[in-house]
Amino acid sequence: MARNKYDMDEVMETKFDINQLKRLFTYVKPYSRQLAFALFLMLSSSALTMLFPTFIMTIMDTHIPNGDIASIVRLTIISLIIILYTCICIRLKIKITSRIGQNIVHQLRSDIFVHLQELPFSYYDDRPHGKIQVRVVNYVNSLSDLLSNGIINTITDMCNLIFILIFMFAIHVRLTLICMCGLPVLMVVIIAVKKRQRRAWQIQSNKQSNLTAYIAESINGIRVTQSFVREKENTSIFNHLSRSYRDAWMRAVKYNFIMWPCIDSISTVTTAFIYVIGIQWISGNRYGVTVGILIAFTSYISRFWEPINTLASFYNSLLTAIAYLERIFETIDEPVLVKDAPGAVPMAPIKGEVTFQDVCFSYEDGVQILNKVSFTAKPGETYAIVGPTGAGKSTIVNLISRFYNVNAGKVLIDGTDISKVTLASLRKQMGIMMQDSFIFSGTIMDNIRYGNQDATDAEVIAAAKTVCAHDFIMEMEHGYQTQVNERGSRLSAGQRQLISFARALLQNPAILILDEATSSIDTETEILLQKGLNRLLEGRTSFIIAHRLSTIKNADCIMYVDKGNILEKGTHDQLLAQKGEYYKLFMSQYDFLNEQSV
Repeated sequence: MARNKYDMDEVMETKFDINQLKRLFTYVKPYSRQLAFALFLMLSSSALTMLFPTFIMTIMDTHIPNGDIASIVRLTIISLIIILYTCICIRLKIKITSRIGQNIVHQLRSDIFVHLQELPFSYYDDRPHGKIQVRVVNYVNSLSDLLSNGIINTITDMCNLIFILIFMFAIHVRLTLICMCGLPVLMVVIIAVKKRQRRAWQIQSNKQSNLTAYIAESINGIRVTQSFVREKENTSIFNHLSRSYRDAWMRAVKYNFIMWPCIDSISTVTTAFIYVIGIQWISGNRYGVTVGILIAFTSYISRFWEPINTLASFYNSLLTAIAYLERIFETIDEPVLVKDAPGAVPMAPIKGEVTFQDVCFSYEDGVQILNKVSFTAKPGETYAIVGPTGAGKSTIVNLISRFYNVNAGKVLIDGTDISKVTLASLRKQMGIMMQDSFIFSGTIMDNIRYGNQDATDAEVIAAAKTVCAHDFIMEMEHGYQTQVNERGSRLSAGQRQLISFARALLQNPAILILDEATSSIDTETEILLQKGLNRLLEGRTSFIIAHRLSTIKNADCIMYVDKGNILEKGTHDQLLAQKGEYYKLFMSQYDFLNEQSV
């Protein structure tokens, strides 16, 4: 059962803590030298620009009264040199931090994708795929600026703040203390909005995830939508989700925008107060305040609040990023339930004996799918599995490939417990064709070769001929080099299945698993395909799931599965003679075909 749908907000399973933020900065550590260089450039340029107000103060109080034009020109030239150096530093800093930021984003996204490749089918069974995609793309993108410019700018502004305070205290201590009176007010504002801001961005990320999930679902189901004329209803659902996202975003940015007006207001009030006090002190010739000192000091006041404003923006970005980090690290930390056990060894070349020993399995607690299922398929035998929908047929073959772990019992191949061998060595020796004949974008040749990259073109063509796909492939405009779209939209359902079948056969598997392999193939093609299959199945252990019983009449053993148990087992003739569940199923299909032919 899905934990959430497109219209259900995700619930955090792990809460954010400071260690996750520290974990983010482990991605920054490999670039520490480059960041240190960029930091040096910014600090050196910032320190030099701090001299400008002192230049003005010196010019106003000393050089102008003394008519020292040469000194004024000298300070002007020095200022131009500092400005030029600052421009060069900023350019280099942008280049370095942009490259580092994108490298970090790439690594973070790569870690998520690699982990997603390892997660079991159960992870994807209960999550809308759009909600997974948004974490890999949108959430990681949202961290880009934070990881590139945010770090350097924050450190630089913190140092700038220290430089500014040093200069301000050096010019006039009393005025500096008056200027800092606004900081406690700012701290109160920050504390007041912190929790609400983080929660607002969590809600926004949920709504974005819901919207993306619905868009992905709608695109995948567009043919069904148009067939049932559901465009109007779907648009209404989309608009509802989009409005929810818009409203959540507006609430979140409202808290972001609180900070800047507060800082601006505090800055304006303190600056005005400094002017009033400063002019009074100049008029009264008190505390050594001069016109030059007041002009220089007010210049430093504006500089004093600039880094605070930048730090507040970084704080906003950090709180926003936290909402995304929670989702990103939740995905990376998702446990890989099906993985190589400690000490797992490569699977020896498979001969083909498959044994189930009292296997129990359930997808969710309390709903048993298989209940102490036991059987043994000898090497080279063909086992067919039939039964009603939801009986557990596909589950049996999925457990042979170890796409899921059994809850109890064992699955053995050649007497070896498959939970003790490496997954890659096990699956490399199997040919698997599932119900969903997925076709990737690319050429037909690439799709058939997908599971065996070392196969030659001749081997690909031979596999296609075996499953009767060669003729229709050669009728396409570029034969095997014909480009097909994602999910094979250019191909019929039968053609997609034949290509998927060729893909499975190209691995030359010791064990062949066919899950509804001929469900979308017409009767004429099925007859040709059966001839190729009969040759292919020789010497291979095969498991075939089929609703069309005519395709499995020659199987060495047919198992009728229902309610988590094997109710009947035997050859086609033996099961018909028993006149049990298989007999009823066969006769129902026989009667149906007779009715269709009348």
